[in-house]
Amino acid sequence: MNFTRWSARLPGTQRRAAARTDRGTRHPQAPTASGTGAGAGARGGNPVPAARGERREPTAAESTPSTATRASSPEAHPTLDGLSVHDVLGQVPGLVAVVYGRDHCIAYVNDAYAAVFGPRDAGAPAREALPELAELGLLPLMDQVLRSGKPRTVKSRRVPGGYVAGAAAEAAREEAVREEEPVVALAGASVNGSGRHHASAARPAARTGSTVGLKAATGRKRDGYYTFTCSPIDLPGPEAGAGGAAEPADLASRPHRGVLVFATDVTDQVEAAERLRASEGRQREAAVTLQHSLLPQELEQPDDLRIAATYLPGGTDAAVGGDWYDVITLGAGRTALVIGDVMGRGVRAAAVMGQLRTAVRAYARLDLPPHEVLQLLDGLAAEIDASQIATCVYAVHDPNEGRLVYASAGHLPIVVRDPDGTVHRAAEPTGPPLGTGGWLHTSASLPLGPGSTAVLYTDGLVERRREDIDEGVAALEQALAGATGTPQVVCDRLIRALGVTAEHDDDVAVLVLQHPARTGHDAELFHNAALELLGGVEAAPRARAFASGVLASWRFPTELRDLGVLAASELVANSLQHGTPPMRLRLRRTDRRLIIEVTDGDEQLPRRRRAEPADESGRGISIVATIASSWGSRRTPGGGKAVWCEFALPKG
Repeated sequence: MNFTRWSARLPGTQRRAAARTDRGTRHPQAPTASGTGAGAGARGGNPVPAARGERREPTAAESTPSTATRASSPEAHPTLDGLSVHDVLGQVPGLVAVVYGRDHCIAYVNDAYAAVFGPRDAGAPAREALPELAELGLLPLMDQVLRSGKPRTVKSRRVPGGYVAGAAAEAAREEAVREEEPVVALAGASVNGSGRHHASAARPAARTGSTVGLKAATGRKRDGYYTFTCSPIDLPGPEAGAGGAAEPADLASRPHRGVLVFATDVTDQVEAAERLRASEGRQREAAVTLQHSLLPQELEQPDDLRIAATYLPGGTDAAVGGDWYDVITLGAGRTALVIGDVMGRGVRAAAVMGQLRTAVRAYARLDLPPHEVLQLLDGLAAEIDASQIATCVYAVHDPNEGRLVYASAGHLPIVVRDPDGTVHRAAEPTGPPLGTGGWLHTSASLPLGPGSTAVLYTDGLVERRREDIDEGVAALEQALAGATGTPQVVCDRLIRALGVTAEHDDDVAVLVLQHPARTGHDAELFHNAALELLGGVEAAPRARAFASGVLASWRFPTELRDLGVLAASELVANSLQHGTPPMRLRLRRTDRRLIIEVTDGDEQLPRRRRAEPADESGRGISIVATIASSWGSRRTPGGGKAVWCEFALPKG
């Protein structure tokens, strides 16, 4: 934007007719205040443009259109020829300041600028007279604009409310003083009775509106936010060569090179954004609270496994997802481990996750094979929300077999480290994600003997933008190979090794389980004994004798030994009556319980029922349920069933 004697050269607008035709017809102008004006004492003898544009009234010839013009233009169209800088900049709602030279001396500030920061003296350097620009960090930016000749913008700079209110109050007081003192018109600038030359406007029409704004601003207490744009401008000076000196090649060295500072009030937008961020923060906090409340508050710790889990929500800018995990004790020493991820974010994903987790625990109580649990969960996921898709791994650990039987619904593979340090992953997913329907899931198995460690996780641990997810799984395998210690220590080391921080853009769930290798005294607390039963009338006496001898060798108290023998006898009798060969009696003790289990080749599961007084059978399961801490039954993978009961060992 070019300025000539502070008149606007607007795009598509011609200069005023008098400037084009005859400069000699201008009205005589009042002399400027040589001692105080912006043009007084120009640096280095160079004339300094006045702080206000010189305005003149149009002559009669200019104001009265000719007859020919009226005849050729049937309708008069408004033009911008009569507008000056003051008419344009003085009425815009934004804050405007014009400075010139290397020191950014003040040439002009409009009423809106004075309303916020107070009036400013023309000709004074910006570093002294415009301290707000220094506080906002704009002076280096203005230097850059002078050097490069390109505009620069800074967004949402905060202006303290107390400073704004004080500046507005000072502006209001000075405005009142100016209204009471005589004002001498100086071609758009003003000199009050005290001889002080101000860079603010002195137009009565504009003063009315600005005074109202000043009075309103005096009560302002909140902080303001402004977006500042600094644009280079060319100010008119002596013609090149007229004074015997050429224009410097350096833009910043030219005395009439200036900067127009324009500020827009964006306080409402910033406050609206802050309210939105606060609302999103409250929603995220509610989702995180819901997420944590739906996760296990304390993990179940089986006798044969050591388990730890960690859940980390995404960073503050990320909504909470639907990751979850669970550990479910199935009985007879078997443990179910679950981890899943509901696609999507927010409270809805967390709510769907809670429903799926509750359903998994209910299905797990049926002691079904892993693929059957996922088959039931698949149908339920479609009923909960057809638009939500979830991945899940359901695994069962049986210490008697030393294997981890699992089924996966589109989830990432389980990673296992063997006792010798070898790390390997499970096969590809055994089925599609939950909620897709129309697929028969299958089960697979992994060896998990004493000394092994397995890791179940969600995609937030290994998935990174611009990286293949297989690279993340490979990095997890490498980290697991060197991660030793307790399950919780392994969790923490894996999270650190894969670069998960508080600012991570996705939530992470990790479940680590170890099958410890016990030696010494701990090994004496874990024993197994089994007896193959061929059937016949001698099977029950053999079972009682076997159970009595084993329990005595394990040094159980007499009362517990008698209850164990009775339970073994009833379970074997039930199998002989309702089952088919082959039959097997298994006794197992841990540091916390005694487990008695009988398997046979029939798949019909027993049920507890009330026997009538005249019935000769049907009381065996009721007796077992009465004397044992818990009991249950399940179908075995190869066909048949297993019926078991547990007795809690006395502490100490």
